[in-house]
Amino acid sequence: MVQSESALFTRILRDTRNVAVVGLSPNPTRPSYGVARFLQSLGWRVVPVNPGHAGETILGETVVASLADIPDPGAIDMIDIFRRSDAAGAVVEEALAALPNLRTVWMQLGVTAPHAAVLARARGVDVVEDRCPAIEFPRLLAAR
Repeated sequence: MVQSESALFTRILRDTRNVAVVGLSPNPTRPSYGVARFLQSLGWRVVPVNPGHAGETILGETVVASLADIPDPGAIDMIDIFRRSDAAGAVVEEALAALPNLRTVWMQLGVTAPHAAVLARARGVDVVEDRCPAIEFPRLLAAR
């Protein structure tokens, strides 16, 4: 049975606590920064993933170079991908290999990776493509 986007987003919002944001920028004017700050406002822990800023701090969290470098990979529920579509597939493959309890792959507006989405779904991981949680979650909350 195919679940509605609303039901999927409700479940993600309810069950997610730790998200790795791939491509998180330290620049407060970048969309990735704003979305990560929004996710923190939900009470979620954001793990920044950006090889160009590894070891730095963004939004109070230490940046790691890759998903494989996350100190507690079993804690990550979701990845949020701020990379171009042509790079998203490799990110999803790395996440499937490195994050044993991954439940959701979220690809930002304009980002799709159909082959990687099939791989993730085959492993029981929910996939959202071409959407932004900072847009979808407030809509969902407003509808309640």
